[in-house]
Amino acid sequence: MKIIISGGGTGGHLFPALALADALSKEYSGCEIIFVGAKNKMEMEIVPNRGYKIKGLYISGFHRGEIIRNLFFLFKLFISLINSFFIIIKNKPDLVIGTGGFASGPILFCATIFNIPTLIQEQNSFPGITNRILGKFVNKVCVSYDNMNRYFKSSKLSVTGNPIRESILCFNKKQSKSHSFFGLSNKKTVLILGGSLGAHSINKAVYNLIKNNEFDFNILWQTGKLYYDKIQSDLILRKENIKIVPFISEMDLAFSVADVIVSRAGAITISELMFVGKPVILVPSPNVAENHQYKNAKVLKDQNAALLIQDKQVVEDLPKILFSVIENKQEIKSLGKNIKAMYNNNAVDKILIEIKKILK
Repeated sequence: MKIIISGGGTGGHLFPALALADALSKEYSGCEIIFVGAKNKMEMEIVPNRGYKIKGLYISGFHRGEIIRNLFFLFKLFISLINSFFIIIKNKPDLVIGTGGFASGPILFCATIFNIPTLIQEQNSFPGITNRILGKFVNKVCVSYDNMNRYFKSSKLSVTGNPIRESILCFNKKQSKSHSFFGLSNKKTVLILGGSLGAHSINKAVYNLIKNNEFDFNILWQTGKLYYDKIQSDLILRKENIKIVPFISEMDLAFSVADVIVSRAGAITISELMFVGKPVILVPSPNVAENHQYKNAKVLKDQNAALLIQDKQVVEDLPKILFSVIENKQEIKSLGKNIKAMYNNNAVDKILIEIKKILK
């Protein structure tokens, strides 16, 4: 058996693709898995390091209102479609899976023309235009949210949830060593996440909080690599209950130590937060296509499963909301319970079931 998987550009698209690749490798012993990604994107480095082959397409995104850049987009799309045809013809896959990202569009479209079984794994509550178009042609669309029949045919839909990193599934077994790992006391801990590169607005809000307030809890702060040196030098003599790092690779330990989490609202991040089941303050990034993160966060807010702060308000609102939450045991309990209830169990297993159906 040969399987092509396309997903990347961001961790939110790539990590579900890798989770599915690992599961398919176990389920179908001896199958060959080939990734298709966008050249110069993160998948071209990460996928080979995980032991999988990858083909790169010369493709990038569509830029609304930018005529010149979109002429290059059309050229890149044309070249990527030709390359995708050759990839399909040469490898003759039994299945093609797309988890989002620039490269998934051309390869999935070509697979549908050859009548090869196809599946989309859509992470967001509001799908991008590429997946909305492809949804008309693929065999199956696996989603994480209810009411997605607004965008896809009900007959093609399956609510499976989003695959999450295997290490996160064991986070609650590591609480005994999580405080000592980060050098924190046993006080309550606020985990601040703004993505691997960092979020300027969140960082500014936390910086002001530390500079201008006294507090009796720990802060574990992932600043992002772009902001770490400046923040660390400015706050180097500050309180012992603050741990500042550029990036947290041991996210299972970070989730274990956290009592309250401040985070962006990427789809995979939200799925992990649902599994973890701790109170969350979401600050959606305004710099993503079609405002995906706000729509993801709004779903949780409407279920009283998270608090929501608009990016433009975070500097002003985060300190007062954070102090209010961490001192309110009932709200901590309620928010944690409600977000945990939204987690869709065993996403990978459910997607495997759908794969077996379309392969038949």
